[in-house]
Amino acid sequence: MISRSALTRGSQLALRRPAAAKTAQRGFAAAASPAASYEPTTIAGVKVASRDDSGPTTRLAVVAKAGTRYEPLPGLTNTNKRTALRIVRESELLGGQLQAYHTREALVLQASFLREDLPYFTELLAEVISETKYTTHEFHELVENCIHAKQAKLDSAAIALDAAHNVAFHNGLGSPLYPTVDTPTSSYLNENSVAAFAHLAYNKANIAVVADGASQAGLEKWVEPFFKGVPATSSGNLNTASSKYFGGEQRVAKNGKNAIVIGFPGAALGASQPETSVLVGLLGGASNIKWSPGFSLLCKATAANPGAEAFATNYAYSDAGLLAIQISGKGAAVGKVAVEAVKGLKAIADGGVSKEDLTKAIAKAKFNLLSASEVSGTGLVHAGANLLAGGQPLQVAETLKALEGVTAEALQAAAKKLLEGKASVSAVGDLHVLPYAEDLGLHV
Repeated sequence: MISRSALTRGSQLALRRPAAAKTAQRGFAAAASPAASYEPTTIAGVKVASRDDSGPTTRLAVVAKAGTRYEPLPGLTNTNKRTALRIVRESELLGGQLQAYHTREALVLQASFLREDLPYFTELLAEVISETKYTTHEFHELVENCIHAKQAKLDSAAIALDAAHNVAFHNGLGSPLYPTVDTPTSSYLNENSVAAFAHLAYNKANIAVVADGASQAGLEKWVEPFFKGVPATSSGNLNTASSKYFGGEQRVAKNGKNAIVIGFPGAALGASQPETSVLVGLLGGASNIKWSPGFSLLCKATAANPGAEAFATNYAYSDAGLLAIQISGKGAAVGKVAVEAVKGLKAIADGGVSKEDLTKAIAKAKFNLLSASEVSGTGLVHAGANLLAGGQPLQVAETLKALEGVTAEALQAAAKKLLEGKASVSAVGDLHVLPYAEDLGLHV
């Protein structure tokens, strides 16, 4: 901690901002060229990655290897120095935004703020992971209500995606992002089990600090003093068994919206499989241009079958990937789009990709790569996950070059390999209408 209160420092920073803004102001014509790739390093035993575009704002995240695949059981508070109310008020005073979320592999604490407030938010995130109080009354009055609210929002599409992961990977990556209302968690989940899991997750060997819009020199200045209180290791161990792909089928009857997920082995983080990204671009989803049906296979399928929406995604993890075609909507339309999606894959495997569609798919894959970090912050999480897995952050220039080199023959071979292997298929909704994997011509 620095000698004066964080609130006082925050007030001084806010008062100094007008002058700083004048010196940092840049005309529209003088746009800076961003550093496309994150630069990794280690500061005081903490894995760190940063890239600096010299812009006025910064995103800073602590990425912990503590997603649902590492949970031993199914299932922003006060710290020792600050109440939750104080954290909120100080962040609002500085114009910052705080969020906490998890993926299947990572637990992410992220702050977005004005560039000059890096010291305050670095200190805050370090304090949250090392000095959070896990109290009984907060668990029952706040956390449980939050869990129930998230469970109530689970729709057929989310349940189908979890089910596809479950049949694909079983344990680990197969664990659901959120347990359903029918999952028995009361005997496992309490403030003590949460505190025990946090103790395993929050240590220097298991976290990475990633910044977008901050220099390495700035991070080194503040990470070293503020993260020195974070334990170097943990006395216990998380479940770190390697992922194994199985494949299979799962069907869940549910009222309301219908959903089908058709999954195949995908590309893992850092894997040299550019054809997977181009295949995702070719399969596509919703049209990117208003009033246009779109060029992708799924765009054409949904246009011919109103009442359904579909898109393809490669879910990349540290040691595995799942290429998923996700379809949701009215039962009959969902079934027809699923049939057309598999037909489209078979057409690709038979060499039916035109030169124009290939060019469009490569362009789409490049755009997806470059926009992911800017729009959604995905790059922060992937950079942290790569560091924690012992790899390096994505090298954007090299990846773009690899995408440009994908040929129609490479796409054909990739699609053929997927269809010859075992698929992971889940259906949620009206099971009298939704097709089985066998009906789609898939092996499970």
